[in-house]
Amino acid sequence: MTKTRVIAAAVAMAFAGTAFAGTVQLDGHHLTMEQAWDVANGKSTVEIAPEAKTFIVNSHKLVMAAAAQGKPVYGLTTGVGLNKDKKLFDASGKLTKEVLDASRAFNYNAFRAHSAGIGPMMPENLARLSMVIRLNTMLAGQTGAQYRVAELYRDFLNKHITPEIPSRGTIGEADILLASHVGSVMIGEWKARVDGKLMTGAEALKAKGITPLVPEGKDALAVLSNSSVAMAYTLDGYKKAAQVVKTTPVVFGLSLEGLNGNVAPFLPQTVAVRPFPGLADAAASLRVSLKGSYLWQPNAERPLQDPLSFRTTVYALAEANNALKDLKKVIDVQINAGDDNPATILNAKQDYRAESRQVANYFVDGADVKGAIIPSANFEVLPVALAVQRASLAMAHLSHCAVQRTIHLSDDHFTGLSRFLTAAGNKGHAFGAIQKAFMGMHVDTMALAQPVSLYGMPVAGDIEDTFTQLLQTGDRLGQIAENTRYVYGLELLHAAQAIDLRRIKSGKFAMSSDTDKLYTAFRKVSPFVDRDRQFTPDIENAARLIGEW
Repeated sequence: MTKTRVIAAAVAMAFAGTAFAGTVQLDGHHLTMEQAWDVANGKSTVEIAPEAKTFIVNSHKLVMAAAAQGKPVYGLTTGVGLNKDKKLFDASGKLTKEVLDASRAFNYNAFRAHSAGIGPMMPENLARLSMVIRLNTMLAGQTGAQYRVAELYRDFLNKHITPEIPSRGTIGEADILLASHVGSVMIGEWKARVDGKLMTGAEALKAKGITPLVPEGKDALAVLSNSSVAMAYTLDGYKKAAQVVKTTPVVFGLSLEGLNGNVAPFLPQTVAVRPFPGLADAAASLRVSLKGSYLWQPNAERPLQDPLSFRTTVYALAEANNALKDLKKVIDVQINAGDDNPATILNAKQDYRAESRQVANYFVDGADVKGAIIPSANFEVLPVALAVQRASLAMAHLSHCAVQRTIHLSDDHFTGLSRFLTAAGNKGHAFGAIQKAFMGMHVDTMALAQPVSLYGMPVAGDIEDTFTQLLQTGDRLGQIAENTRYVYGLELLHAAQAIDLRRIKSGKFAMSSDTDKLYTAFRKVSPFVDRDRQFTPDIENAARLIGEW
């Protein structure tokens, strides 16, 4: 192996961060979030299913047949947005060189004029995640773009060409000002990272031996008019939130043991009284996390009832689980279906054709393809945005319960331990001042959990008069999850201290297997607080442990 190849292999392995996992075949309908992340993180390459290739080729033929027949096609024979009333060219039954030149000029200009994002560039793995999402939704066959566009998405992913995509500048009705940067690199313009190195789009294509795209027809619209960027942030938010929610039973269990609290609120007899969806499962997970704990034995010092934040955690956990379950459902739909306008539908059913001349006008009979090109609202991602916001609110309630539980662990009135969990002989502050840290994180979460999908004003000549703000909602969910990870970390710091002080006071007692593992892992990196110290390293250790658990 030459020195150049050794260096290239090292770069590729560094980017992947793990052993190569194989190839993901995309067909437009069966992409999982796990597969999407594997491609985004460089663990897998992608290939296009043969049937998807046929579908996309025929979809393009249908679009060009419509243009040749003089039918108006949004983004092809007419402008886009408010300019839909402007005729770009008249095919008059024949796609001449002049007609195709006009179409190509429109496409080049569309990429350039719509590359107008704001703010820092997306993290490289999220930019790649957006591309694998778009490639898969494109393979559903509704774009009408050339197959060459799909090949370029595939090649960008497999050869590690990552366009620089700004992270701000969308209202959630397709990320047209952000995703367009991918198309700008496809035509040899703008900027991209190749194996992690920043260069111009032309240099990036040359470095990997790729011929620039000559866009025509609906190519530009297919690349820029989709929600793949916002969905990348949504998948990131989901992943982070799911990790935090997964740790809730064991973090709660450790705190309850530190409190000497009650198991009554999550007994099967208790939650069966009001069988809300998911409540029994959440209660069962809390019981499992405390299996074998001393809390299942009577204790003379145990109060009859605990503060509400301990008693109602089972409800907060159930709703977080429900919200993430529903979010996953709409994510799976969104990343496995076309979101194009107009929708190019091969072999479309003609149920209304005989009844309506208007509907009949959408249908196209080409030489070897048939179907319909129908204006749609398939770009709308409101189902996803609402599900994300519900998940954000549910996560905020988990954060609230954790903050309140942690405050109670510092209160000698509730624990029977020392105030602020102060060790004997410590004349300092102990955990008195640290409460500001988790309260500050929670206040940030409270603000982030506020719905934003209704915010906005009409734009683009007042034709684009609704919004979902999906990118903002997905990004906010990720931030809420990160905040909650730190809140849980601070709760872990308090709970472990409470466990130690309770053992000093009452002697050794049985912890559950799950809570003991978390306690032991934390104590390996953060010892008992016998005197005041800088707590920032302890907080980072705890938050990191929550993120890895």
